[in-house]
Amino acid sequence: MTAGELVIDRPSGPAPVDAIKGWARGYLRRHPIASLETVGAQFVMGVRAFQYLFFDLVTGKFAFREFVLQSAFMIKTSILPTIAVALPISATLSIQFGLLAGQVGATSLAGAASGLAVIRQAAPVVTAMLLAAAVGSAICADLGSRTIREEIDAMEVMGVPVMRRLVVPRVAAGVVVAVGLTGLSAFVGFLAGYLFNVYIQGGTPGSFVATFSSFATIGDMYLAVVKAVVFGLIVTIVACQKGLSTKGGPSGVADSVNATVVASIVLLMLVNVGFTEIYTMLFPRAAL
Repeated sequence: MTAGELVIDRPSGPAPVDAIKGWARGYLRRHPIASLETVGAQFVMGVRAFQYLFFDLVTGKFAFREFVLQSAFMIKTSILPTIAVALPISATLSIQFGLLAGQVGATSLAGAASGLAVIRQAAPVVTAMLLAAAVGSAICADLGSRTIREEIDAMEVMGVPVMRRLVVPRVAAGVVVAVGLTGLSAFVGFLAGYLFNVYIQGGTPGSFVATFSSFATIGDMYLAVVKAVVFGLIVTIVACQKGLSTKGGPSGVADSVNATVVASIVLLMLVNVGFTEIYTMLFPRAAL
């Protein structure tokens, strides 16, 4: 090497673009398999939870104390956020439907539109999102921290059934709390829509209640309850499966909580669309 020449050492190995392409191809190969394994594990856990729940209720071995504790914890965690979210959403729906009804000259139908939106969609969806964000994350964090501290392994070594002791009571509590929160959200939504329509938009109380009862039937409430049951099952099963499969220490718990919230909300929205479409096809809305 002569004076003034500069030698640049190039890093050995593949170029950055090739490395990114290789990672992307590997991710696309691994991700579908990992997704199928996760969904399969959640399906198996759900089936086993149903079996153990029925058997334990019949034989009197159901963990009622854990069920009561988890129900109280879920209610305390989610009741105030549910009310806080249901109020502005219902008020926004009432304002938008009231403006639309006024533009087409059907202000008397504002109660019907608001009622259908609140009972059939807003109440179950608000409950589902709050369950996923508040309850699901708490369940996953609890079980995930126990998993990384090897408490779950210790319970299995001592012969304590993890499914019956930890998963089944949480699943049952999630269903009961989801149904209750859906009813509360529907009541809060109706009250907020009524107050905004009558006192802010100048609507008639009688026409609001009359059109609400004419369009919103008992079948809509049945649909909301069925949605709540399914949503509670989805949130608790996903949270329990993610928590019990946590790996990697405290950072793994954070990753599991994040995955629980994201997966739960995606599943809940897909299931909500499916339920709404099936109900609309099977029970078409009759004319007033």
